[in-house]
Amino acid sequence: MKLNKLSLKDRKLLNQHLALSWHELAGFSFTNIYIWRPFYDIEWTVIEDSLCIFFRDQVGCFMYLPPLAKQPQLGVIQQAFVIMDKINKNKDISRIENIQQEDLNYYRSLGYLCHEKYPDYLCLRSDLALLKGNKFKSQRAAYNYFIKHYDFDAGVLKLADQVGCLSLFSSWIKERQAQSNDDLYCGMLEDNRRVIQEAFANYKQLDLEGIVVRVDKQIKAFSFGYRLNSSIFCILYEITDLAIKGLAQFIFRQFSQDLKGYQYINIMDDSGLENLRKTKLAYKPARLIPAYIVTRDDRKY
Repeated sequence: MKLNKLSLKDRKLLNQHLALSWHELAGFSFTNIYIWRPFYDIEWTVIEDSLCIFFRDQVGCFMYLPPLAKQPQLGVIQQAFVIMDKINKNKDISRIENIQQEDLNYYRSLGYLCHEKYPDYLCLRSDLALLKGNKFKSQRAAYNYFIKHYDFDAGVLKLADQVGCLSLFSSWIKERQAQSNDDLYCGMLEDNRRVIQEAFANYKQLDLEGIVVRVDKQIKAFSFGYRLNSSIFCILYEITDLAIKGLAQFIFRQFSQDLKGYQYINIMDDSGLENLRKTKLAYKPARLIPAYIVTRDDRKY
């Protein structure tokens, strides 16, 4: 079966299949899939009207999402594993990621094993935009400190801001790396640089939306993300000058205020990092969206 290399011209086809079901996980987006191109050869094929998306690198091949169709089909899942097994020397690598909770029983009924991934954090946009009440007291205080003490301007992120944003990101990485002895974390920071560069290179084509904040006329913060559906906007990145007190709280609130048409904001997962988990939980998400990985039971094959 032929696998097609993912390109921007495939966006319409993927979006048609993504729209067949309701999704809350941030991974169910052409934008979220496409920005991983610096790390993976991303390929797709259609099996029995189900769109299957494969990520391949030097380690092996896996499905980033379950087959995209109105209903999961046993034959499609089996054929997808056959495709992965032909590529993977170690068949344990063959897997399907980002399974939604409502589909777990189906996969389990077929004898597959389901493993928890890191969940996405889903926040009420109104909570982030208003910062009302005791639970947001610290964020509100930091926000107020920033607007009181700094000469700033906030506006829509444009392609002309790319150089300034990437320069800020480089400074941000250096500070983060200087504060950490964790090689894995520092490696993840460098990976993020490549993802951000990919996002900026195709900013308009990927329908990204963002905000930039200047302090004393210099770019000191930016954030951007994408529309997942009519109710949910996903924030991919928020980068700020760490030396400016209250700037992170300001840009998060301001961006949330700008995104008036959405009920929820998905602030992605925490990648298993404890500090990131605490930061996301501090914004009192409405709920965590579970995600799972499906593998075969090695006792059965």
